[in-house]
Amino acid sequence: MAEQRVLVAGAGVAGLRAAQQLRAAGWTGYVGVIGAEQHPPYNRPPLTKEALRQGVDVQGLRFPLPDAAIDWRLGTRVVGCDLAAKRLTIDGPAGSGEEVSFDGLVIATGVGARRLPIAAPHTWRHTVRTPEDAAALRGRLVDRPPVAVIGAGFVGCEVAAAATEMGCEVTVVEPLSTPLERAVGHDLGAEVQRRHEERGVRFVLGRTVASIEGGAKGPTGVVLDDGQVVAAEVVVEAVGSVPNTDWLAGQGLDLSNGVLCDEDLHPVTADGPLRDVVALGDVARFPIRSYGAGPVRIEHWQMAGDCAGHAARSLLAGLAGDPADGAPGFDLVPSFWTDQYDTRIQFFGLPSLGLDDVRVLEGDLLHEAVVGYHRQETLIGFGLLGMRRRMMPYRQQLVEGLRATYAGNVS
Repeated sequence: MAEQRVLVAGAGVAGLRAAQQLRAAGWTGYVGVIGAEQHPPYNRPPLTKEALRQGVDVQGLRFPLPDAAIDWRLGTRVVGCDLAAKRLTIDGPAGSGEEVSFDGLVIATGVGARRLPIAAPHTWRHTVRTPEDAAALRGRLVDRPPVAVIGAGFVGCEVAAAATEMGCEVTVVEPLSTPLERAVGHDLGAEVQRRHEERGVRFVLGRTVASIEGGAKGPTGVVLDDGQVVAAEVVVEAVGSVPNTDWLAGQGLDLSNGVLCDEDLHPVTADGPLRDVVALGDVARFPIRSYGAGPVRIEHWQMAGDCAGHAARSLLAGLAGDPADGAPGFDLVPSFWTDQYDTRIQFFGLPSLGLDDVRVLEGDLLHEAVVGYHRQETLIGFGLLGMRRRMMPYRQQLVEGLRATYAGNVS
């Protein structure tokens, strides 16, 4: 009997953790990880922080690879698939159109940078997704040019902070009324804005970008929807992400916002879940029952590790063909953080579900604070502005409240 094969599409942290957890769960068959980048898995969050300020050390960013008989095919992009026939089509160093078969599949292809639909060369617009992106941006920032950052989410704010610390004059353009508004709400976003402005960052809020002006030497300014021009020799697009799902088109999956999965991370079709396939990381959208929430897609680095063990167990149960022995229901407390200047802001739970009821639970926003996000009087998430010592008590309060309200088993 031929050895069974599991392929992992995506060689980022999600692909790495999935491969590790497959071995930890007892899988002795073939494991192959296919990744579009030439780099082995690396730590991505520093790209918008230390790597911009201090230089990009790709070797230092790399995760240790497990000694677990895992076949790494890097510089190889998955370009198509036939899930029914259990085949992937890949494009790699040996050429395009090669087909590889699998018995089980892990979808971990992550996301790419979203681009604005404007008529300006991509070479005028920096994104920060890869070490090459960060190195190219840093190469421009060291000359201290005027910088325009389009988008005031986490990436935009972190890039603005790094560029400011490098001596650049920075303007941030954002269509909403405060930075980070969709993620953490107006009040905490306003405090983040105040801290940036204290260091000289200028914000242009409630405005969108119409075009980018420039010439042979590159951009000279960002033109806003009201005709205002923001002078800039470096433009950074930090306007969100696009799930890497093109290769899954035509397979009966819901790809409207990543890969729609059930709570055991199996992609779902009109005929039910695909039990020989799982998805995890930034590309996966799934329900978290302990929050009473419908499917959500969470783009935070730590989610890959939090989900990998469950994904591996779900896949192996599916390959065994015994639904009764499937993985248990999956609950978790997502966590993420942002470092801007000398402040770390940490979040736990799903704050975005509680933006209609945000309260300062302890301290004050001008210094250090605990911020609570509530839904129907239940704490659904919290943020720590400083206040690291208060993480465990509030995490316990979050878990106990969710369990009492939604009868989930939060881990």
